[in-house]
Amino acid sequence: MLQHFTAFCRNRFVLAAIAGGLLGACSQPEPDAQTPPNIIFLMADDMGYGDPGSYNEDSKIPTPHMDYLAAQGMRFTDAHSGSAVCTPTRYGVVTGRYAWRSRLKSGVLSGYSRSLIEPGRMTVASMLKGSGYHTAVIGKWHLGLDWSTLSEPQSWDEGNKATAFQGASDFAKPEGLEIDFTKPVTHGPMDVGFDYSYIIPASLDMAPYVYLENNACEKPATVHEPGRFDGPVFWRPGEAAEGFDFYDVLPNLTRHAVNYIRQRAESPDQPFFLYFPLPAPHWPWVPTEEFEGRSRAGLYGDFVVQVDAQIGMVIAALKETGQFDNTLFVVTSDNGAEWDPSHIEEFGHHANHASLRGKKRDAWEGGHRMPFIATWPARVAQGATSDQTICHTDLMATAAEIAGVELPSDAGEDSVSFLPALTGTDAGPLREAVVHHSVDGTFAIRQGHWKFVDGQGPGSNQWDGPAPGDPPGQLYDMDADRHEDSNLYKEQPEVVGALKQLLERYKSEGRSRPR
Repeated sequence: MLQHFTAFCRNRFVLAAIAGGLLGACSQPEPDAQTPPNIIFLMADDMGYGDPGSYNEDSKIPTPHMDYLAAQGMRFTDAHSGSAVCTPTRYGVVTGRYAWRSRLKSGVLSGYSRSLIEPGRMTVASMLKGSGYHTAVIGKWHLGLDWSTLSEPQSWDEGNKATAFQGASDFAKPEGLEIDFTKPVTHGPMDVGFDYSYIIPASLDMAPYVYLENNACEKPATVHEPGRFDGPVFWRPGEAAEGFDFYDVLPNLTRHAVNYIRQRAESPDQPFFLYFPLPAPHWPWVPTEEFEGRSRAGLYGDFVVQVDAQIGMVIAALKETGQFDNTLFVVTSDNGAEWDPSHIEEFGHHANHASLRGKKRDAWEGGHRMPFIATWPARVAQGATSDQTICHTDLMATAAEIAGVELPSDAGEDSVSFLPALTGTDAGPLREAVVHHSVDGTFAIRQGHWKFVDGQGPGSNQWDGPAPGDPPGQLYDMDADRHEDSNLYKEQPEVVGALKQLLERYKSEGRSRPR
């Protein structure tokens, strides 16, 4: 699959570029070609492929800041999360390794779960820190924390349930667990390479509802939050810090990210890496009042508008401080959106998966094919498009190549650098193949235009079940059938066999990155 560049011609991109230029108009120093870039990896939560206007001309959600970044940089059309749900994708982003190689074989963690990242494992943060970067994570962690405890649970519930909808009883605090919130967590972000961290433990609908700054609770959890269950404004009951405001979480995290960017501008000789995983637009859908009614896609769409506005604040901070040109700024999402077809009519006929089949949790494309926009004005051409098949796990190898680091064999096992795509020096496929993973642990593998799903259905219970005579697996030609309607499993047994063999090799060898 050859790399190609195409200029965007849509009027909305031109207008967005003009607007973005006016918002950030200030003199910026020309970056030295040898100056390492800052790296920001901003990952929305449950935002679909068809939400940004740059990916769906029929989107009912205005996203001027994402559209501006697409006009200023590169839009990847075939980028994938490492999983169709959040915890395993985050593990892959931070470690460059598929999460199914860890102890988490399906489902996601809870807010009380132990740390998933193995002690001693290299992360993007620790690798860049060793290369002279200042490193930070601000946002939703959801990779487990080793809490200081007053009593241990009878068993640790990892929230490992592959269901289409997690009910109020799921992800509850394990029986017998009592946490001492006055003491720092261990094996948190500060222990895996981050110089600064400001996080919430998990999704915004999972207790405990606290902020942790540099591994310590900003305020101890003293209040039992009763929970809320009125449709899309949903969170489970559990421990919460006094005064914790669900509606202010996204703005608060963005304030911290903007402050961090401004602070780092005071140390221009040291590049920074900011991992900024947003908690939105994952439910609860809690846009602040100024964003209500701003979309034609209900509360969900309004929350995406607010996400886009937070991205605009990051752009503004980079431009105000003269750091925009020499910052690799990636905007993406962790997995597909929560919507199903019943939402589309209710919320304005917005197709937030565009023309893809499936949604969050699925091995079908709607579960893991993600918007992925990268700007770096010093190195990346404006208005570029790449059709390279890439994965979120590729951040590790890309950052390593930028920093001039050779990854050891026991790190970033599933990470391949997409830097050649960014700079237009790729002459063919960068990856041999990409492995996909659903909420219940179903595998799929994509090589070239062929995609093999090792099972029936999407790998979740979000379907009606197989029809009589359906084959045991699925094979799709993604060039001819991006919606995955025509299963060619029976017609192409040799392709099925080759892809299944490659998938098994990746499993047995413990890596997919070439040695």
